[in-house]
Amino acid sequence: MSGILQGIRILDLSRILAGPYTAQMLSDLGAEVTKVEAPWGDDTRGWGPPFTTDFDGERVAAYFLCCNRGKSILQMNLKEEKERLLKMIEEADVVIENFRPGTLERLLGNLPKDTIICSISGYGATGPRRDEPGYDLALQARSGIMSITGDADGPPAKVGVAWIDIITGLYAGNAILAALFDYERTGRIRHIDISLWDCAVASLANQAQNVLASGQDPVRMGSAHPNLVPYRAFEALDGWFVVAIGSDPQWQEFCNIAQIKSQDEWKTNAGRIAHRNEIEAIVQQWVGGHSRGELEEMLAGIPCAPINTVSEALNDAQSQARGALLNQGGATTLASPLRFMNVQDKA
Repeated sequence: MSGILQGIRILDLSRILAGPYTAQMLSDLGAEVTKVEAPWGDDTRGWGPPFTTDFDGERVAAYFLCCNRGKSILQMNLKEEKERLLKMIEEADVVIENFRPGTLERLLGNLPKDTIICSISGYGATGPRRDEPGYDLALQARSGIMSITGDADGPPAKVGVAWIDIITGLYAGNAILAALFDYERTGRIRHIDISLWDCAVASLANQAQNVLASGQDPVRMGSAHPNLVPYRAFEALDGWFVVAIGSDPQWQEFCNIAQIKSQDEWKTNAGRIAHRNEIEAIVQQWVGGHSRGELEEMLAGIPCAPINTVSEALNDAQSQARGALLNQGGATTLASPLRFMNVQDKA
């Protein structure tokens, strides 16, 4: 991986997922990351089964490996080693922490003013929920994402990974990179306040904007899309398969391939939304007569895909070609998705 951040020192005082995921991304970019854990270790070390071995051959939950590659790890009792911790903070360029707001300041007093601090919390440093704990599932429930996830006639469902933690980690990484750039340019030091709540609400994207525009709350639609038709999963002969029509020309091409007689009112996306049930039934009838392999071959050029298992995705030819897996210290983990091409030095 690129050494773009070579020489940048990151002190990772965070635990669980959002903060460690942020620090891991910065490590992927070449930063020197030191992770400080409590004497009993990060909570996720015990979040198993399944268990495996970490980069040092120690037995840990697989969960731990997904967000802690590329780090030097040491254990400290922060309450008993305050002076040592302060010295480490002073030597770092960036500190990432996810204690409850104000905890680090209460523990250490005034923090060094020449270190960028990224504080990640459930609800942020201000507001009536400031002191409430923030776990991904609770945030998925309160933020509204669970109200629109799941089948229409089923109960609310959470996203299959800790969606808000991951998104927060990515937002935090962006904020840290911006703060480093600002420091290089102006000498200004930033204290970054990132919350799972803010990131979750911001990431509702088109669904939240639909509410602002219409005044109507969206509902659970399974794999269907509120703004596009046909855009959902259909059952093929040997499993599930998605068709994702994103434009009127794509719809016309799909109709030509599937030999569907498109009505005049179906030629626009708005018209297809108005006739959603009829169109989806016709598409299901056609898809249901073919295998997933046959569908991919016939629909080449149209957005579509089989619904893979996770192992199928990891073993896909594209994953192998892109180096999606990484072996580090005897442990196999997911690799960084960051790729840099066409490197050219300035004249």
